[in-house]
Amino acid sequence: MSEDKIIHMDMGASVSSSGGATVCLGIESSCDETSAAIVDSNKNILAHIIYSQIPEHQKYGGVVPELAARAHILAIDEVIRQTLARANMNINDIDVIAATAGPGLIGGVLIGWMSATGIAQSTGKPLVAVNHLEGHALVPRLAAATADNTCSAVSVEFPYLLMLASGGHCQILLVRGVGKYDLIGQTLDDSAGEAFDKVSKMLGLGYPGGPIVDKRAALGNPRAFDFPRPLTDKPGCDFSFSGIKTAARTFLSKHAEPYNDEFINDFCASFQSAVVDCIINRLSHAMRSNQVISANPKTLVVAGGVAKNSAIRSAMEKLAREHNMVFAAPPMSLCTDNGAMIAWAGLENYQIGNIVREPVAPRPRWPLTEL
Repeated sequence: MSEDKIIHMDMGASVSSSGGATVCLGIESSCDETSAAIVDSNKNILAHIIYSQIPEHQKYGGVVPELAARAHILAIDEVIRQTLARANMNINDIDVIAATAGPGLIGGVLIGWMSATGIAQSTGKPLVAVNHLEGHALVPRLAAATADNTCSAVSVEFPYLLMLASGGHCQILLVRGVGKYDLIGQTLDDSAGEAFDKVSKMLGLGYPGGPIVDKRAALGNPRAFDFPRPLTDKPGCDFSFSGIKTAARTFLSKHAEPYNDEFINDFCASFQSAVVDCIINRLSHAMRSNQVISANPKTLVVAGGVAKNSAIRSAMEKLAREHNMVFAAPPMSLCTDNGAMIAWAGLENYQIGNIVREPVAPRPRWPLTEL
């Protein structure tokens, strides 16, 4: 395992767990990050390591499942070992083991899940099967930040309205509690993250596309080109991003390469503006729905990899203010797949008695509404 791909997350690595706190080792391997973290029930991240596979997949313009699975096999043991060492702990200091059991690329999910199962069985520690999406959904309760990513003292309490945009998922959810999710709206085709990745690939900008498009958009004119805003003139809360992506491809086919920097920046800014408008429109509809009004959530939350997008965070913070709600999002380091979110979701589930009592089969698909 190459050391230059190991990311030591220093947010609290020097913190000692308070006496009486429950300590969880969380393992994440659902896609292209091999990660482990140790988190306690007092919201201290004691150690957090991510092994990034991005260099292996960049030349293909996306994640190759077989390569991802092989990389997880090579990395998982060392990532767990280094996480324990960084927290100055051994496995006997851990109270509960948690790992992603789905959804995700099944090869990677199996590797992390079997590692966690082996540790739990050999030590007698309780084991929690974490839904990867629930990890994203609950991590703002571990740590929250404002739209400009400055640390915030926001305490995210149930219920809250969540925009979850991670990988192939894009959903609006009413989060009533651990394992209690009401689906308000979802994408009918592509996710926002897929749309960003595909547009980045069209422009030859590289992978992952979201951060690249966001950076170039900050330098461009969001009104330079006109992109459609699918479904924004329709009732309901569902998304559609396929039309924006198709419009981008059609537009580019009419312009000869190479594209200069000004064109790319304006294109990214205009495309991103369309995506943001769609998200805000659908969230606005959700806030006016009877289901959300009756629940009366006080916090608007964004989570998942797309939550790193600066324009989406800023627009959602503005929307929250307009509706007298508090905006919350994970710090940038906890938006993409990571072990800390799995450890925290493991703790939240453990505290209400949701532990593995019989064999669990990892799942490539596992909707939050089935928890």
